[in-house]
Amino acid sequence: MPASERYATPLSFEPGRVVRDVDEPIRAGSMLWVFTDPHRGHEFAYNRWYERDHYYGGCMIGPYHFAGSRWVAPRRYRDARFPTPTPMPFPIDAGTYACLYWYLGGHHEDALDWATPQVHHLYAEDRGFAERTHHNTATFAHNWRAYRDPDPVPIELALDHRYPGMVAMFLDLADGVEQAAMDAWFDGFLPGWLPGSDVASVVHWANVPLREDKAEFVPVDPAGQRRSLLVQFVEGDPLDSWDRQHELADALAASGVGTVAFAAPFVATVVGTDRYVDELW
Repeated sequence: MPASERYATPLSFEPGRVVRDVDEPIRAGSMLWVFTDPHRGHEFAYNRWYERDHYYGGCMIGPYHFAGSRWVAPRRYRDARFPTPTPMPFPIDAGTYACLYWYLGGHHEDALDWATPQVHHLYAEDRGFAERTHHNTATFAHNWRAYRDPDPVPIELALDHRYPGMVAMFLDLADGVEQAAMDAWFDGFLPGWLPGSDVASVVHWANVPLREDKAEFVPVDPAGQRRSLLVQFVEGDPLDSWDRQHELADALAASGVGTVAFAAPFVATVVGTDRYVDELW
């Protein structure tokens, strides 16, 4: 279909309903999630190194990496996380910075074929940053997305749209439950939860095991195969409506299909500045 026809009319999604198939030449097929802490005393240097070197040198200049974004959780945002205790393999208040990168659909392995050797090369060239801890770095495949509005900002544009807030939720399947049952639950729950909220879109990602040639400092989540990631893009401060996230978690637990293992609000970094560096601890 020529572009003059493909893009001539607005999108028309049913608010809150799960959408799996995306008929677009540019689509987010998979993603890289990076969740780290700079070591105390190295916050300023870490922020500048990541933004001015690694964000590009380790990711964005690579083939099939078509979008990226950085997010930060100052102390009061980490204090809002739940549940306590968390079953995640790190403390609930660990992880001050999160990064999201989209890989072009159909090119997950191609992206990693470049990215993995590139990270090793950068560290060999003394362009790494030893004074940081990776708490949860992983790759995920697109499972589904849901939108609040009929003609939304597509997920493919969400990282460049620069939403002010983001919520990351790790979800655990209940014993004996298949992912399809959780997907069906969200398809029934979100149409009543998304409309009228400040959450513009929700995208669900299925865990893709890390390759054996990953960097040694990247940990592996032992529960990764039963754990998925739900990312929400928020038009405002996620703490202003944090009770809605508790409502979602409580409803999911009551359904019997799964639980929220970790819910964390973030705000967007201000690119080119050191905003929030002095608010981490």
